[in-house]
Amino acid sequence: MRATHAGAMIALVAAALGCEPRTPAQSAARAEAPRPSAPPAAAKPADPLGPKPELPKPEPFTPPAPVVLDGPNGSKVWLLERHTLPVVSVAVAVASGAADDPKGAAGLAHITADMLDEGAGTRSAVELSSAINDLGATLSVGARADGSVATLSVLKKNFDKAFALLADVVARPRFEAKEWKRVSELWQNDLKKRGDDATRVSGLVSMAALHGPGTPYGHPVDGLVADAKSIGLPAVKAFYKAAWRPDRAVITVVGDITRDEVLQALSRDLGTWSAKGATAAAKGATAAAKGPAAAAPGTKGPAASAASAAPAWKPPRLVLVDRPGAPQSVIATVREGVAASDPRRPLLQLINTALGGSFTSRLNQNLREDHGWSYGAGSSFTETRLPGAFVARASVVTEATGPALKEMLAELAKMADSGLTRDELAKVQAQDRSDLVSAYETVSRTAQRLGTLARLELPETFDREASKARQGATLATVVELARAVDPKGATVVVVGPRQEILPQLQAIGLGEPEAWDVEGQPIPPKKEP
Repeated sequence: MRATHAGAMIALVAAALGCEPRTPAQSAARAEAPRPSAPPAAAKPADPLGPKPELPKPEPFTPPAPVVLDGPNGSKVWLLERHTLPVVSVAVAVASGAADDPKGAAGLAHITADMLDEGAGTRSAVELSSAINDLGATLSVGARADGSVATLSVLKKNFDKAFALLADVVARPRFEAKEWKRVSELWQNDLKKRGDDATRVSGLVSMAALHGPGTPYGHPVDGLVADAKSIGLPAVKAFYKAAWRPDRAVITVVGDITRDEVLQALSRDLGTWSAKGATAAAKGATAAAKGPAAAAPGTKGPAASAASAAPAWKPPRLVLVDRPGAPQSVIATVREGVAASDPRRPLLQLINTALGGSFTSRLNQNLREDHGWSYGAGSSFTETRLPGAFVARASVVTEATGPALKEMLAELAKMADSGLTRDELAKVQAQDRSDLVSAYETVSRTAQRLGTLARLELPETFDREASKARQGATLATVVELARAVDPKGATVVVVGPRQEILPQLQAIGLGEPEAWDVEGQPIPPKKEP
């Protein structure tokens, strides 16, 4: 009875849906019937905008070259007029920097530059600062390894007044004893605090380990704690006289200004700037610093290559700076680089961009993106007048110090052995063009870049020729040059907790490290009793 009722209900539902119950014969017949083929896929509608255009290869960016003029008292002027915005930027570069520090007076070029804007002309330090702020201008002075630069940026309407202030800073600093006491104390305090910054320590120790402690490129630009205590105001005055000379200066001017306006300002405000007494001051700088001179400031080249007179330095293989309990280690691999004027350097920049000079570089992708050991890893060739350094560096979690260093060395070896891929070359050439456009994008950046070329004693057309070399580079040439990053023979510097990381370093076969301190000095091994 229930079966009959259930069958009736199924029939009613089937009828309501327009279906009829299948008989076994019908089911068999339908199972044997061929299935209809699938309908053809509908064609994609045509793009109303037409086919996607093929973009031509971008032309190499050609940086604008400044006009070179003769300035007062032997100086040179690089003028680049840009009248799109009412802004003017100036950079006064002299080719004397930290590499010219006398022996035992590391940081003298740095602290000399730091004192220039602490009162100049008729104004005290406070009055000078207020005058700059009142004009809405920015003025800064600093030293680098191979030179020192004073920069100014200001609206065109305030140029004359602001340039007069810059001229006072460069040509008429006051060097007052009360300001020296304050600036010197702040400087020494900063040097003492530097030991707490693992990244700064890594940079300092890397250069000392490569070039040798106390050499022109082997000491930090901002100086050493021990040397800073012995540097007095007489040494600063003598170094200024020897280094900040018009006959060694290049004045770059960029922006909304004409040639006549520039020459008039130079004649009015820098006409009395003189190199008189520079030779005697060069000797006085080293004597006042209470140490034998590596070379007199103002002589040709970084300390006149005085480091060559010292015994040959053999860089160690592994250096460890102990920071007990540190949650991170800073790992670095450093080896000899090239001079800024070396014709290979433009192409080495392409190699470095792929290796560690961009966010998508191999080092950063490996240590940060793939393994999560670091917030960032990178590499660079230093930009120096004489052969400098190649450095790869990363801050990593302490427990991954060994594995991260192993991966870093592997990436360097892979690049040295195989070089860039064709896709990488195309990418880094595109990025190179963008980076160069960015460097010359604004008035202030252009003045800064030209100032850098000047202090390195490179021609004003250097970036133009370097860009052509990079954009025209072939894969075969770049692959051949990649050996410049070979880690064989390089020095490895690790700043981190010795107790935790020493077993990791031994596990990757680096051997026993040399112990160095935070000032870039080897720590003598303890003698056995």
